[in-house]
Amino acid sequence: MTLNIVLVEPQIPQNTGNISRTCAVTGARLHLVRPLGFEVTDKNLKRAGLDYWDKLDITYYDSLGDFFEKTAGGRYYYFTTKGRNVYTDISYPDGCYILFGREDAGLPEELLHENPSDCVRLPMRPTLRSLNLSNSVAIAAYEILRQWDFPDLEREGKLTKFEWE
Repeated sequence: MTLNIVLVEPQIPQNTGNISRTCAVTGARLHLVRPLGFEVTDKNLKRAGLDYWDKLDITYYDSLGDFFEKTAGGRYYYFTTKGRNVYTDISYPDGCYILFGREDAGLPEELLHENPSDCVRLPMRPTLRSLNLSNSVAIAAYEILRQWDFPDLEREGKLTKFEWE
């Protein structure tokens, strides 16, 4: 099964580095939509995900239009604080794309307005703006993988000095 994580115009390299690490350990594909607020060679980006950077399946797009053109026919879910649906109430299909917007602006409102039933949110206290982008992506990714019964992921850890009984 394939999970596609899409970052639309991410601005903070540390967030993208953390998200790349989440993608590497879960096997999710990472899609980056330009313009980016940093260079991919940025030391802060690589510091957060450096030891996993070679494990990534990553695709770059020149714009949101380019992304939709190249992934036409995909099933898209838009994670936004403006969404009306709770992320756990959705049944995510194999190959779906979960989109996250810029840290400072989110996804374009026109896109959300055109796709109201596919706009999902993580519940939060009403007086606070939002959760960190990399945390939001991790929560969403693991919910989807949970629904899929964690395909191809190790489910049990091992102790290094002792044996489990």
